[in-house]
Amino acid sequence: MVRAYAPGPVPCDAIERIVSTVRRAPSAGFSQGQRLLVVTDVGMRQTIHELLGGDGWVDQAPVLIVVGVREADYHERYTKSDKLVDGEEIEWPVPYWHFDAGAAAMLILLAAIDEGYAAGLFGVFVDAMQPFKQVLNIPEDVAVTSCITVGKPADDSRWDAVTSRLTQARRSVDDLVYWERWG
Repeated sequence: MVRAYAPGPVPCDAIERIVSTVRRAPSAGFSQGQRLLVVTDVGMRQTIHELLGGDGWVDQAPVLIVVGVREADYHERYTKSDKLVDGEEIEWPVPYWHFDAGAAAMLILLAAIDEGYAAGLFGVFVDAMQPFKQVLNIPEDVAVTSCITVGKPADDSRWDAVTSRLTQARRSVDDLVYWERWG
């Protein structure tokens, strides 16, 4: 996760390879509800930066990838005959459209690294969501789940001083992973 970027563009063919990874992302029932929006325009990145409060790094990164998902694609897929259970759409135990969007975001982050770039992930706060979607012309039925910045990394030690990296230790593996049974 990078919060500071060196100046310079990312070639279009590298961006295309990075975003094409979503074609292989997990997709419940092969619903394919993930949607991406790539923003490289300097003016638009500056507008987004200001919309989000102007104190981040969004305008520094040469590429911004908005990760979205269209929930209706999942419901449409699971009302087809091969997915019906007793004639009904399944009861979703979790919103897999969000899970799939998260998996797509992780693929983008890893693909950026594979291309020799760095990336950072952030979310759009509720208060900024409507104007954010409006300025980017994102349809109402597409939920923005995260945004990813991509570019060449620069020194980000300044971010260490203002983030939780100094105030909260990374949890141990034993705190996060259980074997055979919980606890």
